[in-house]
Amino acid sequence: MRAVRYAAHGGPEVLRPVTMPDPVAGPGEVLIAVRAVALNRLDALQRRGPGLLPGFALPHVPGMDVAGVVTAVGPPLPEPAAAPPGTAGGPPHAAHPPARDAAPPRAVGDRVVVDPALHCGSCTACRAGDSVYCAAMRVVGASRQGGYAELVAVPATHTHLVPPHIGLEEAASLPTAYSMAWQALVVRGGLRAGETLLVHGAGSGITAAAVQIARGLGARAVVTSGSEEKLRRMTKIGADAVIDHRAADIAARVRELTGGQGADIVLDHVGPALFQASLDALRRRGRLVFCGNTTGMTAGFNLVDAYQRGLTIIGSESYGHATFGEMLRWYWAAGCEPVIDSVLPLAGAADAHRRLERGDGCGKILLVP
Repeated sequence: MRAVRYAAHGGPEVLRPVTMPDPVAGPGEVLIAVRAVALNRLDALQRRGPGLLPGFALPHVPGMDVAGVVTAVGPPLPEPAAAPPGTAGGPPHAAHPPARDAAPPRAVGDRVVVDPALHCGSCTACRAGDSVYCAAMRVVGASRQGGYAELVAVPATHTHLVPPHIGLEEAASLPTAYSMAWQALVVRGGLRAGETLLVHGAGSGITAAAVQIARGLGARAVVTSGSEEKLRRMTKIGADAVIDHRAADIAARVRELTGGQGADIVLDHVGPALFQASLDALRRRGRLVFCGNTTGMTAGFNLVDAYQRGLTIIGSESYGHATFGEMLRWYWAAGCEPVIDSVLPLAGAADAHRRLERGDGCGKILLVP
């Protein structure tokens, strides 16, 4: 098969087209002919090195967000060994077993999208229904080979059927951005109808997802950016108001838009650059949910102001297996407009990474084999 991989860390130029042996669907897995794969920030971070997740090894094929068509179905998983008498639970997990959840029936020709966060299904966290903290978590395209290729093998448990009214390029744009936004806003932030959401970074897939989720839940979305073109795109997909942070005080403008109250919730995936501005824009007892750090690792803020106004600051971890399915069911029915920046051929992966790192795009950048 044709693929793009890198054998050393570095800039986009280390991404090289190669020919590799076709992967094989192992027990409990399916083989997918990739129709589209979306870029994520983690693709670039891993490429620069070192690998951020356990199990990462060079040479590496990136690509987390995959949609395609099932071309082969592997044999069923062997039955797990019985626990010794008097012990609880099943056998300890291997380095990366396929999840022990009941595998959905998959057939050659099925159109599917992949949940890239592969939980083991057998560790303590998984058995407790908290797969976010799976002890043996692996990620397609990050700690195992990914979708910058014509074919990829993944556990059948982590595939979801794509309904006929959704294109595979659209499906590939969903997994990471929409799941992270859903986890932050719905699972952790408790966004409700009638509330006002402020979110930064109009070019980000997470921001676009947040706008559409807010609209679907009956909340109001306000988006900030330094790009007029990106702000226009956010208005087109449902943002109620936009703020050019180069020309306006974010907090003051949010108060104007909310009758002097401030936002009920801020979603921040930017980090230190706008952390205090995010807190300033909140109403009393408002919530700041953060899930990213693109401008740095450490944020400072006014402690006295935060506690005197009763603010809640919430870290939003990655999403779980059940959350991914919940998000997809919502999206399939919501009638959202896909936010796709550009579609490039697989051999154009290096150019796609350059566009991602320059921040030129608005929405998801896709590669197609």
